[in-house]
Amino acid sequence: MTQPTPDPYLWLEEVQGERALAWVRERNAESEKRLQADPGFAERRRQIREVLDAADRIPYVSRTGEHFYNLWKDAANPRGLWRRTTLAEYRKPQPAWETVLDLDALGRAEGENWTWGGATCLGPAYRRCLVALSRGGADAAVVREFDLVDKRFVAGGFQVPEAKTQVAWLDADTVYVGTDFGPGSLTDSGYARVFKRWKRGQPLNQAATVFEGETKDVAASLAVDATPGFERTLVARALDFYNERLFLLQDGKPVAVAKPDDAKLQFWRERVLIELRSDWALPGRTWPRGSLLVADAAAYLKGGRDFTALFTPSATRSLAGFSLSRSVLLINVLDNVASRLEEWSVRDGRWQRREVAAPFPGDLTATALHDPLLARDELAEDYLLNAADFLQPDSLQLGRTGSDERSLLKTRPGHFDASGVRVEQRFATSKDGTRVPYFVIWPQGAQADGDNPTLLYGYGGFEVSLTPWYSGARGRVWTARGGVYVVANIRGGGEFGPGWHQAALRENKQKSYDDFAAVAEDLIARKVTRPARLGIQGGSNGGLLVGAVMLQRPELFAAVVCQVPLLDMQRFHKLLAGASWMAEYGNPDQGGDWAFLSRYSPYQNVKAGARLPRVLFTTSTRDDRVHPGHARKMAARMMELGHAPLYWENIEGGHGGAADNTQLAQMMALEYSFLWQVLGSR
Repeated sequence: MTQPTPDPYLWLEEVQGERALAWVRERNAESEKRLQADPGFAERRRQIREVLDAADRIPYVSRTGEHFYNLWKDAANPRGLWRRTTLAEYRKPQPAWETVLDLDALGRAEGENWTWGGATCLGPAYRRCLVALSRGGADAAVVREFDLVDKRFVAGGFQVPEAKTQVAWLDADTVYVGTDFGPGSLTDSGYARVFKRWKRGQPLNQAATVFEGETKDVAASLAVDATPGFERTLVARALDFYNERLFLLQDGKPVAVAKPDDAKLQFWRERVLIELRSDWALPGRTWPRGSLLVADAAAYLKGGRDFTALFTPSATRSLAGFSLSRSVLLINVLDNVASRLEEWSVRDGRWQRREVAAPFPGDLTATALHDPLLARDELAEDYLLNAADFLQPDSLQLGRTGSDERSLLKTRPGHFDASGVRVEQRFATSKDGTRVPYFVIWPQGAQADGDNPTLLYGYGGFEVSLTPWYSGARGRVWTARGGVYVVANIRGGGEFGPGWHQAALRENKQKSYDDFAAVAEDLIARKVTRPARLGIQGGSNGGLLVGAVMLQRPELFAAVVCQVPLLDMQRFHKLLAGASWMAEYGNPDQGGDWAFLSRYSPYQNVKAGARLPRVLFTTSTRDDRVHPGHARKMAARMMELGHAPLYWENIEGGHGGAADNTQLAQMMALEYSFLWQVLGSR
């Protein structure tokens, strides 16, 4: 087992440290000098920015009462306009929008770099909202009460200082808040541990505590279900990323709700829905992991376990999510990494299933529009359906349960010529014999001649599924120029349900890396490309993926784009939100866990003398989820050992890497210029 060694670059973990930022500025200047000198850089940045700011892209909306709200960013409004319209207007090609809050104007007036953090609004009147404003895109935000009628912040209203805060309305003069209340109020992961009931006009430090988790928990959480006749307040302790203990607040006290710790439980009026991550053995029946069960809520809370399965998985089918209308459950099923939509409803006293005719293969997202707080909801059975794939731009349709008829609301324009471009799904065989699916997007005219510049993308963690998506920016600057794009559906993701994820947890995380390498080997063996033309890309957990694989299998790749990554697996749990991910990776302070972590942790495994692919690290100073110290320290260690990585850190941006479209276009142009420089064009 590799023993932990002193870290000479701890000073780079000082996010705003003068010495660290001087190092960042020097690295940024070096990277920009090299990459911006590329003859195609300026045009790539222009093309990407044009896609990001396109006036005819879909303005996605969320329903709040009778209005549909959208956050709109473009060249004139880089931080965004929070605006609203009606469904009747939204149906029009050019809806009339009413601006509710101008983030750019607010930032100028207050001297802050505000970015949007979301809003929690009080129904059914929907006049008051608790708006979250983040500085530079960080997860931490300031919360302020906002009036949707007057379109201004409420003088003397609820206001919470900057923190990773959760809020929920109880009534017009009472909110629940979980935030940083001072020493001891946060978990080891930096999230709220304590929730308080806060009355209007009351000092926050005098609010009454209603629930406390434990310091070692990932977080505490609270949700209010105000459905008339089914009012409930739920609180939970997230024991780790996948296990939680759930409670109902009754007479001000938490009462435990029995369930498997790793199951997800949700109330739906008089019913309870339970999604299983592991097999659940009950008297006379074992329900398999990946199932979605429904039961009568009152009977369940009394100990009854009479379930109906609305979904059970198969070798190729998994539950990707669901949405609730007033009477119908809309289920999104992944079938070999392509979406199908099902409806479940009670007819003649029995649950019955209906397959919905919808585009296939591709990715579908169904969002029910029902507002249970409205006494008469005309949209109770309506839903929005977004459909897309790698070549077909998104289309947004309005559907109604019980029917396959839908009206087209909006379409995203095509931003690159997809004629002659084709998509294939293939399977590689991993080291242990597992078949691993991957998608290949072939540009026009490309042949399997072993000489295509190819970019392989992966993630492989936290049950995240990589389903087909349309990217006009990538299409313009990569596909249209002759680049092959590949998406690997490796273990650790959720493409085939909980088992696909759990197969690559903790001591088995190496299987993700073996799967990714197997896809690369398959691309080479089938003459899609060759190592000198193959690049890899991943962000966050995917940054760890490409960081580990580039060291384990450097002969397979020529270029690595490593974005907002985890890289120091000896200290990840001590940095920002890192402690919350120990259920995924393990605890490096425990010798048994460090034994397997040390075998792949990139920061501890980079060596002098090895021939490595060229690497570009990108991150953000304002990322308060994955610490920028990971990328900083890895770049510094590689430089010390004689390698020559490029490094670029955006001063804003949060975990997404960019706070507005200008920053995002700059970052993407740097990344693609790097790839073309290393992999070469046709």
